[in-house]
Amino acid sequence: MEPITIAGTPKTPTVSFEPSGKVEIKGRSIPENSIAFYKPLVDWLEEYMQNPATKTEVNIQLEYFNTSSSKCILDVFKKLEAIYKSGNDVAISWYYEEDDEDMLEAGEDYQSIIKIPFKMIEIEE
Repeated sequence: MEPITIAGTPKTPTVSFEPSGKVEIKGRSIPENSIAFYKPLVDWLEEYMQNPATKTEVNIQLEYFNTSSSKCILDVFKKLEAIYKSGNDVAISWYYEEDDEDMLEAGEDYQSIIKIPFKMIEIEE
């Protein structure tokens, strides 16, 4: 299984999905077409589910995302939840800047929907 690495742009986040279980999304997510951007990530997780690493560590550090991205991010989390529900170790770290109430709330919203342990991690600006 090949890793996915996507360099970030002003409109799309930096993405790193490793078969070793390291999953990272960082930056801004306001792509022209969110579904086209996130579909390869969801497809990759679908394949990864067949043979996941012992522990899957997910780091999400978004400074901003638009509404269409939020649905796609939820799709990513749902795949991770399926991996977790099948008895695998999955941990999500949601990073947000100390004064960014919106990003904290977004993480809490995902946490209330997805049944995976979430860690909210405040970062100093």
